Amino acid sequence: MRILISNDDGYLAPGINALAKALAPVADIVVVAPDSNRSGASNSLSLDRPLSVQRADNGFYFINGTPTDCVHIALTGILDYRPDLVVSGINNGPNMGDDTLYSGTVAAATEGYLFGIPAIAFSQGAWGWEHIDDAALHARDIVMRYSETLPRPYLLNVNIPNLPYGQLGQVAATRLGRRHQAEPVIRSQDPRGREIFWIGPPGACKDAGEGTDFYAVTHGKTSITPLQIDLTHKTQLAALEKGLA
Repeated sequence: MRILISNDDGYLAPGINALAKALAPVADIVVVAPDSNRSGASNSLSLDRPLSVQRADNGFYFINGTPTDCVHIALTGILDYRPDLVVSGINNGPNMGDDTLYSGTVAAATEGYLFGIPAIAFSQGAWGWEHIDDAALHARDIVMRYSETLPRPYLLNVNIPNLPYGQLGQVAATRLGRRHQAEPVIRSQDPRGREIFWIGPPGACKDAGEGTDFYAVTHGKTSITPLQIDLTHKTQLAALEKGLA
């Protein structure tokens, strides 16, 4: 199996290094990741400037762009073959519910999926990298279990509780939950006295009931949510067509 690995925390992040280490014994891996933290970049492409590709001493490629840039350039400019799987992460913290729309981790996997390649985004359920090596081993188990069994291509969003490996056996198929709106911005000043704003933390959960990704991770289970790209609101489309008739 040949796997392309990316993330949004940057090529030096503990999550991507642990994931690469865990997958290397079972697959031919190539790592192409941002040169720095690009969390919240979503599916953005850098179209206003050229991008450079460099290679670290450990063989990882790093690019001065977004997670989507990294996967796009890997598939169209670096690799001379088509990987069997694109894997993103492991992210520092969760990507559940509405957060998936902003997530660079999910975006990197999505770019692979748009190329028709199966893709999995991995995140930890809490921030801080606790038990990251255990999460990476669990991620490897998921790759080995599902890589050949699901209809292809697929796009999976996986959130792993920050627990020791021995406690990570339970997996739940979930839907995305929902959050309340984000907290207010944080006002501050730069050194010149000009007002600046920091984006506030995410809001509390609005829909975290049984069956959601929030519920699974809160109860110590790894959530696996299959995602799709079609944003068409089918009900409103039907109403619009009826109104235009």
